[in-house]
Amino acid sequence: MRIALFQPEIAGNVGAVLRTAACLGAGVDLIEPMGFPWSDKKRKRSSMDYEDHVEIVRHADWDAFAAQVSGRLILFSTKGGKFLHETRFETGDTLLFGSESAGAPDHVHLCADQVVRIAINPAVRSLNLGVSAGIALAEAVRQTHGWPSTGG
Repeated sequence: MRIALFQPEIAGNVGAVLRTAACLGAGVDLIEPMGFPWSDKKRKRSSMDYEDHVEIVRHADWDAFAAQVSGRLILFSTKGGKFLHETRFETGDTLLFGSESAGAPDHVHLCADQVVRIAINPAVRSLNLGVSAGIALAEAVRQTHGWPSTGG
């Protein structure tokens, strides 16, 4: 299971996603350009020392990312035609999220095997990127019985 972030803009959100992925055993793909330098202190602070526990792959652009995707590409978008609770995940899925301000462009939507949305209060626009990724990954891991061992 992997999380992919399309041109993320906020370092703290990327750090939170890296930490969540490390905790749940997922890899992370970062599709550049990003809205901050990789050395940003906010990313490092929010991911803490968890980056050592997650496979991170940075891609120069969408084409570089798309060329290496294996398995299904599940895009999360407020424009999704299917809700998270209706979606069935597979262990090789990549959960893709658009940028914080613009989401994913049309050409990315067209490449997705499924476009999914998380049900939220209709009076608000969207969830935070890190929160959305955490909710989606937890559901995908639950469905695929991929919870990390508790060691006990």
